[in-house]
Amino acid sequence: MKNKDFADLWSQNLMSNYAVPSITLVKGKGSIVVDADGKKYIDMLGGIATNILGHSHPAVVSAVNRQIKRLSHVSNFYSHPNAIELAQILVRLTGDKQSRVFFAQSGAEVNEAAIKLSRKTGRTRIVAMTGSFHGRTMGSLSLTGQNSKRVAFTPLLKNIKHVAFGDIKKAKRAINSRTAMVIVEPIMGEAGVIVPPLNYLKELREACTNNGALLVIDAVQTGIGRTGQWFGYEYSGIKPDVITVAKGLGAGLPLAAMIAVGKTSQLFEPGDHGSTFGGNPVTTAASIAAIKWIEKNKILIKSKADFKNLSSSINSIPGVFEVRGAGLLIGIALERNIASEVMHALQEKGFLVNAANPNTIRIAPALNIPRKELNQFVKALKEVMSDVH
Repeated sequence: MKNKDFADLWSQNLMSNYAVPSITLVKGKGSIVVDADGKKYIDMLGGIATNILGHSHPAVVSAVNRQIKRLSHVSNFYSHPNAIELAQILVRLTGDKQSRVFFAQSGAEVNEAAIKLSRKTGRTRIVAMTGSFHGRTMGSLSLTGQNSKRVAFTPLLKNIKHVAFGDIKKAKRAINSRTAMVIVEPIMGEAGVIVPPLNYLKELREACTNNGALLVIDAVQTGIGRTGQWFGYEYSGIKPDVITVAKGLGAGLPLAAMIAVGKTSQLFEPGDHGSTFGGNPVTTAASIAAIKWIEKNKILIKSKADFKNLSSSINSIPGVFEVRGAGLLIGIALERNIASEVMHALQEKGFLVNAANPNTIRIAPALNIPRKELNQFVKALKEVMSDVH
């Protein structure tokens, strides 16, 4: 079957919450994917920051194959070694031995868990950021600061105040003794890869501490080395109360974690929360393999170097206004609102990217993507911008 055949079947069998995809991907290796028509693409989006080591990575494939032959699923009535090992790794990466982990399947789920955890403080008020994205379930959607995604589903959770991302004065005015938690992305991904001022997270931490509120870092998109740091906030020197992580954590499989840091780790009690598939043996096997491979091959250093090289090359392209982000979470801001046109032109040339908003192209490729493929992308972007500029 061809792309058109799959598009017809999609229309006949799937709900209309997504636009009908123009291409159907049938296989991939590394950062190269192939559609049903046999056309190859360099995947510069990585499943939106999810395929952290690309497709069919040998370390991940080997770990998954070994595990699926041994034990496929365990209910939360019992434990299994992988969940314990991965929790140990995540605790180590926070740098706080008091940290404790709750596993789920998606970023929305762990942000829901963070809402419930904050209720254990006895408070209900939450501060979130305008333009943020935290998920589409009713609780996480209540946190999401994008009216276009919220308006059809009101009324949402009450007592949530949205303030401008990066504006510490407005944040400080909103945070008070009734605030249960403040949730923030180190870099806003869905909004177009928006980077806050340098001291923003540090000042948010101080405001939360002064008012007894939890500071929740949503590292769903920035986590697992994506920005050249494990979670994306470390440059600020802060210690958050909660970290939520998903996407890259499962190396392409559905896995998420809420990590409660310090005394916050003691808030949940037996029966307070759960997830049937959270911390599944197969998904945690994939995660352990991916994290160990990233550490062994010093991929965080590579991510930082890739950002430096890409930003230098792309900034020189006529029609590009600026390059934002960190590591391999990059927003390419254009001088005109032609992001959709550029996205489609790049797809024609064999590169998959995302138009995050009318003037921003977002890329989040596999962290191990070869320099050669990054250079090919820059060349293609330069050609596309020359055509449309």
